Amino acid sequence: MSPAFDVIVIGAGHAGCEAAFAAARLGVRVGLCTLATDTVAHMPCNPAIGGTAKGHLVREIDALGGLMGATIDATGIQFKLLNRSRGPAVWSPRAQADKKIYGRAVKAALDREPNVEWLIGKAGRILVEHGRIVGLAMEDGDAHGCRALVVTTGTFLNGLIHIGPEQHPAGRAGEPPSRELAESLKAVGFTWGRLKTGTPPRLDRASIDFERCVADGRFAVERGDTPPVPFSFLSAPIERAQIDCHLLHTNDRVRDLVRANIDRSPLFNGQIRGIGPRYCPSLEDKIVRFADKERHQIFLEPEGIDAPEIYVNGFSMSLPRDVQADLVHALPGLEEAAIIRHGYAVEYDFIQPTELTRRLEAKRVAGLFLAGQINGTSGYEEAAAQGLVAGANAAHAIGAGGGLELRRDEAYIGILVDDLITKGCLEPYRMFTSRAEHRLLLRIDNADLRLTPRGREAGLVDDHRWERFEQRRSRFARNLKLLDETLLRSDAGDRVAASQLLRQPEIRLADLLAADRIPRFEAGRDSLAFDVASVETAVKYAGYLRRQESEIERARRDERRRIPVNFPFDRVPGLSREVVQRLTQIQPDTLGQALRIPGVTPAAVAVLGAYVGRLAPAAP
Repeated sequence: MSPAFDVIVIGAGHAGCEAAFAAARLGVRVGLCTLATDTVAHMPCNPAIGGTAKGHLVREIDALGGLMGATIDATGIQFKLLNRSRGPAVWSPRAQADKKIYGRAVKAALDREPNVEWLIGKAGRILVEHGRIVGLAMEDGDAHGCRALVVTTGTFLNGLIHIGPEQHPAGRAGEPPSRELAESLKAVGFTWGRLKTGTPPRLDRASIDFERCVADGRFAVERGDTPPVPFSFLSAPIERAQIDCHLLHTNDRVRDLVRANIDRSPLFNGQIRGIGPRYCPSLEDKIVRFADKERHQIFLEPEGIDAPEIYVNGFSMSLPRDVQADLVHALPGLEEAAIIRHGYAVEYDFIQPTELTRRLEAKRVAGLFLAGQINGTSGYEEAAAQGLVAGANAAHAIGAGGGLELRRDEAYIGILVDDLITKGCLEPYRMFTSRAEHRLLLRIDNADLRLTPRGREAGLVDDHRWERFEQRRSRFARNLKLLDETLLRSDAGDRVAASQLLRQPEIRLADLLAADRIPRFEAGRDSLAFDVASVETAVKYAGYLRRQESEIERARRDERRRIPVNFPFDRVPGLSREVVQRLTQIQPDTLGQALRIPGVTPAAVAVLGAYVGRLAPAAP
């Protein structure tokens, strides 16, 4: 066996890159295994980062010292802050990426990290001795020792691509699937499932007359925000030019073509058995499930500043090639568009994440961590968040860093992990703001105030970021005090504290600052948007925030009550067979987690709570 690594990460997608970066910053030697370095942080589907709730995850990754936020700020080509018309709890940044430049930027960041070494090749078998990871065997016969292993295989485990009746074994277009690794993991005894995702056709940019289609009303121009709101708390203002995207809609011709060829769709003729994402359906799904809807939105998004490909957002499909061509040409303005690459569906294996602990470590094998689509999730952002958690905890498992466990009430990342390990996946998991019980506390503007101290405790936040954070936290406290002490004239002529005036819905802090009514307000040049938003929300919603904090404190009582490992649930009188089965399967570590398990009632948890501490755990 070749010289050992401390941690090996399989896969250099968004999960793998964050995992490798996190572990390496904690001082351990990391081997990052990938088939080729030109697909590092690749975006095989939508060339964008962020979106509703996903933008929250990216802000949190950044607050913890991760790569994704700063990289998209440096390489994005169009930025938008979504849901501005609604409350600050659901504001979410999104950016179109130049996908090739983004990938190169991530690779460059990993190349600069002295503790990361590239392992080019195809992962084969995990090596386990006495229930613990000891290494990784490659398919070419080489073997590498390690003390912890992070598996981030995306859609590659027994991946199978479908284009109409065509089937190609692949993890994504042109790249072979991982079969030996899949069988090696299955041999451990994990509970498995099979999921499906897909991607739309890519069109030749030069074959579309955007200017004429905008002029005659077939396309609507979708522009980015000015000025752009960055993702990273360390990014300077983004001042470069942004590209335009274009909006159009499907029509009766598209609907009729799908219906006429539905029997040729692998999704509907039984060829595909994997479960697809409910909230990002294919075109066939949308036409069938929403039969009364006359049209659907389609966005034409460039894959880069100079890239020839146009991504047809909202047009994912697995229909045969000839039908795809007809459908593209049925869209208004795309009658002459040339297809560079056809859309496809891909089926792949995943491991039920109920097999994992809160640190994303496998319960069956010590030192084995899983992150990304192997855990049943969808999306680059969900994958990256898991990668950061898995990488930090893999390093901690061998003695580096403080480890990273996040609660539901302190981070969307905590919600993501808790949902996965408690409920498992019946379909690809996607993050939404509606999953957050206390989303007013978990906003994008305060992600650093919530999480950068946690990242510092874990060893993920370096001195430069910590110094910037302490300045920002001090400004926040001083600005809140300033608003309480500054008296302003109200419309009624009274002199009231600025904080009281700001609680009126129509009064905005940005307007008061623009009118120079609070001249001593502090805001850093690189953090103006964060400073203003966090202070304004803290003042305007003070009553709601206090109420949520009280609810959280009550809920934490259950979270503090630990359930011992190997607790004998079957010896608790009064629990039904179903409840015992679910508790034994999930092995919750607190009463709070037990309460969130599907099928476990509050009454059952009350009974369980009476016996925790009285019954001895079963022998392992």
